[in-house]
Amino acid sequence: MKRLIFVALLALALPAQAQKTEKATFAAGCFWCTEEAFEKVPGVVSAVSGYMGGRVKKPTYEQVSSGSTGHTEVVEVTYDPAKVSYEKLLDTFWLNHDPTVKDRQFCDSGSQYRPEIFWHTEEQKRLAEASKAKWEKQKPFRQPILTPITKAAEFWPAEDYHQDYYKKNALQYRFYVTGCGRYARLDSLWGSLRK
Repeated sequence: MKRLIFVALLALALPAQAQKTEKATFAAGCFWCTEEAFEKVPGVVSAVSGYMGGRVKKPTYEQVSSGSTGHTEVVEVTYDPAKVSYEKLLDTFWLNHDPTVKDRQFCDSGSQYRPEIFWHTEEQKRLAEASKAKWEKQKPFRQPILTPITKAAEFWPAEDYHQDYYKKNALQYRFYVTGCGRYARLDSLWGSLRK
């Protein structure tokens, strides 16, 4: 009897089975804006701003923003695949950046703002390539899609003041996205697909 009580108490004390999560990494210009877009997707556990694709270890914002390190601003998305598919994340990515340009997004220019999909597994690579092909056929604009699909490299989280910037600095963020013409350009590119 004591043993049964002990087993029952032990089962109560153990945490529930941890949810299985996966990672996806996207560059869509300013990471503040990319983070906002992905945090609104049901099934996304977290979206962390950072840097990927460069030559310097532990780069700082000042180094990356100089355009000399080879990094681009990215968001590392942790998501629950039982609640949201990688394909849904890809659609969110496409509809939240301008795929007709490289080395810039909206008012931000330089290789540190280049759009890019960084794949972590062969399955993500396959799905990303299929998604790009789909949008090449369905796109409502004439220009070619230039966004590359690249194997993920080491992710470096950005400084704390960049995380959740759109929440912590809502007024400044609104001025930035409006002044940068981000939403106006996205609406002109994607039209009703963004609704």
